[in-house]
Amino acid sequence: MTSTAPSENIKEDREDQISFKLISEIIRERIISDNARFHANDNIADYIYPGELEILEKEVASRVRDLLKTLLIDIDKDHNTQETAERVSRMYINEVFKGRFYEQPKVTSFPNDKNLDEIYTVGPITVRSACSHHLVPILGDCWIGIKPGKKVIGLSKFARVADWVFSRPHIQEEAVMILADEIERLCEPKGLGIIVKAQHYCMKWRGVKEPDTSMINSVVRGDFRHDSSLKQEFFELVRQQSNSAKNY
Repeated sequence: MTSTAPSENIKEDREDQISFKLISEIIRERIISDNARFHANDNIADYIYPGELEILEKEVASRVRDLLKTLLIDIDKDHNTQETAERVSRMYINEVFKGRFYEQPKVTSFPNDKNLDEIYTVGPITVRSACSHHLVPILGDCWIGIKPGKKVIGLSKFARVADWVFSRPHIQEEAVMILADEIERLCEPKGLGIIVKAQHYCMKWRGVKEPDTSMINSVVRGDFRHDSSLKQEFFELVRQQSNSAKNY
């Protein structure tokens, strides 16, 4: 996915337009005109042109500033919150929700010249997301199991793609499915398994306030789904990695 600018002076053009129309409206109209989806856990990088994220940061900061004022926080005199809006805006766009606004990290695949066909697992990979219902953290671990097909990718790339997918507002069940789709697209494995175990702060911090509750879910595809022995081997390898991690 590569974004292209409609002109060399895109940033200046957008800053001129901002006085007449918000940059979020410009991007939204671009998405809608293409009949594309822009749910909380979608990536919309194709519809954001170079220079527009910096303008969007300013707009988001303005909205956060209004929110703080509505919460009756004196952001003019309270030194702790005078720059909170700008911090929150940068955090949402460039960190915790970067998987919405930035393209997928570059992942190079290689031919499986040795015809490797034994399964392997990668994990635990730390994943960080946010509940799309309350925008509070989801923090956990992810394990990915692969039975190689014609292509392979480097181990670190699994972590980079998982971080990119989870860095959006999610519900965990959908996040795992989206990650599985991306992994299948990148390396076309014969078999794929993913397990995620995470704690949700919408349960820890608010609501029922259960501090130790976690959610575990999985997806298995290809040979892992159709061969029960392979599926069992995948779960056993994850169990061993999980126990090893606890001992370090």
